Amino acid sequence: MTTVLPFTPEVARETEPLWERLKTVVPRFEWEMKAPLVAAINRLKRERRAVILGHNYMVPEIFHGISDFTGDSLELARRARDTDAAIILFCGVHFMAETAKILNPGRTVLIPDLEAGCSLSESITAEDVRHPGVPVVAYVNTPAAIKAEVDVCCTSANAVQVVESLGVDEVLFLPDEYLARNVARKTKVKVTAWKGRCIVHEQFTVEMLESYRAQFPGIEILAHPECSPEVCAAADFVGSTKGMIDRLDRPKSGRVILITECSMADNVQGAHPELEFVKTCTLCPHMKRITLEKVLASLTDLKHEILLEEGLRLRALRSVERMLALPVPARADADPGE
Repeated sequence: MTTVLPFTPEVARETEPLWERLKTVVPRFEWEMKAPLVAAINRLKRERRAVILGHNYMVPEIFHGISDFTGDSLELARRARDTDAAIILFCGVHFMAETAKILNPGRTVLIPDLEAGCSLSESITAEDVRHPGVPVVAYVNTPAAIKAEVDVCCTSANAVQVVESLGVDEVLFLPDEYLARNVARKTKVKVTAWKGRCIVHEQFTVEMLESYRAQFPGIEILAHPECSPEVCAAADFVGSTKGMIDRLDRPKSGRVILITECSMADNVQGAHPELEFVKTCTLCPHMKRITLEKVLASLTDLKHEILLEEGLRLRALRSVERMLALPVPARADADPGE
């Protein structure tokens, strides 16, 4: 159900600074429908002592309009750990909110839609990873039940660092096959991959990248490591969403394309008016289940709370804390071959 609130002069005044950041990607008529929701959410979160975490793949009005902290899964995990808010509302998918709960057992953790899942986290079960015979590294895109069974978690930003931190010759890396294969190219550790794939990143092909280069000569292509190794090899730069953001501060050309979920380009465009963004149209249907209307309803009624059995939470906490104990990865500027 769509929530319709009036666009009053008061709402206009409250949200005008946000509109200035969003006007290049959100039409004015659309903003006048969304601004009242943004204003209502921002008022309510202050009343409830809530903090909103927004993933880089959220739509711009959530990313810029209501999120107190934004970033990739590693950055948001750190923010969740460090917050002193009474309520954490996670604008992302279910495993991210679970990670926040793992780190904050005494706080209320909400997700606006319990069905906001992930093809990677759904590709594996806890039974699949019991008794593997080698250390197991789990991409953070996994449910708490998986995190409770593995040795350590990682994100796309620190996957190589985590694998090498174990000091072993071989690991099982799950659930993302492509990320595992991309990690294997950068380490001497033998990396055995699970067969999960991201439904967004597996859509990109080398032929698509070749088409972008033919249509837009000189374009710089930045790819996410959840893409296939072949796509990553054909890109100019490979990195996490944070790595891409860092790279945009000094691109090799004035025209770029981000080979990842398409809201990412909308969210960073305002910070880089000097760049021309060629945009893909590859949406994550799970991320797009999170809307302003659902955020307002969740915060109003404190519904869709993430709850975890304490024994499972403590086992999962061990693997997450091992990840967070590692140094923050250095700014990513390396080309994929380096």
